[in-house]
Amino acid sequence: MIIIKTPQQIEGIRKAGAIVAETIFEMAKYAQPGTKTKTLEDVALSVFEKYGAKSAFLGYKPDHYSPPYPANICVSVNDEIVHGIPGDRVIMPGDLVSVDVGVIYENYYGDAAATYVIEGASKRAKKLAWVTYQALHQGIKAARAGGRVSDISRAIQSFVESNGFSAVRDLVGHGVGLSLHEEPPVPNFVDKDSDATLRAGMTIAIEPMICEGDWQVRISNKDGWTVTTADGKLAAHFEHSIAILENRTIILTLLPDGSEPYIPPKP
Repeated sequence: MIIIKTPQQIEGIRKAGAIVAETIFEMAKYAQPGTKTKTLEDVALSVFEKYGAKSAFLGYKPDHYSPPYPANICVSVNDEIVHGIPGDRVIMPGDLVSVDVGVIYENYYGDAAATYVIEGASKRAKKLAWVTYQALHQGIKAARAGGRVSDISRAIQSFVESNGFSAVRDLVGHGVGLSLHEEPPVPNFVDKDSDATLRAGMTIAIEPMICEGDWQVRISNKDGWTVTTADGKLAAHFEHSIAILENRTIILTLLPDGSEPYIPPKP
């Protein structure tokens, strides 16, 4: 069931989203060669504690995964698309480092992601991150009351494929706000089976997960969570939570001044 939010609920989700945005902004300062991915989680926890928020990811256990998620954020590097578990891996020059952050604040959920482009990245890697970021905003522009989810999906897919990349099909965006994952699913490709009507009061997370090569994926047998590209090529991930209103759409995961928490460099 799709939950239509009240203005008060949307404001609560926006407050949670602002904490997510600040977390991504602060982690970007440490996303550099020599930093362990666990350090990014430590930075995130310091922001959560500042506001009395908590991770929406820690202990999360969807039906199709066996172990509960063991970390507070996701940190995925290079061919890792999503759900990478932060640890002792050291960020290297030229890496793409994707972070996914979800928080619970005053019983509301915010969710966003970004891919940090580390100094020394190739032109191809920079293009992938930039196209993924732009695809997110193409999807947001297409999200309008009275439209359909497929308008978002088509905008993302056509933009990504026109730039020579592919959109993951095994993982999609989703409703968000009163819980981490709500209806409707929001694919990054046109799917006739996932095409709800967009209505004022809907809050959704749009999250292009884009591959340098083929869109097929693998899930790690080692941890049961990390999703990688099947062909070993690079991936990037950007996400915002948004609210669809009668005459406009607003992004709920921006910094308090209305700016983006991270914008990748233009290739």
